[in-house]
Amino acid sequence: MLTINVAILLAVIVILRLRRRTEARSRLDEKFTVIIVLALGVLIAPTPVGQGIISALGQLASGITQSAR
Repeated sequence: MLTINVAILLAVIVILRLRRRTEARSRLDEKFTVIIVLALGVLIAPTPVGQGIISALGQLASGITQSAR
């Protein structure tokens, strides 16, 4: 039986949509892409990978803040 992880499916859809040229996108198309990316974020956030991404982004943000002082 074939099972598809929804987060992986959404990641593939996002990559395919972002590869298209910017000029070819309508407002509705851009809004749809944003909704898909938000759904992907909600699915990834509670996972260990999502927690690692949040931690890395937090360290990056604190490093930028400290270097600006």
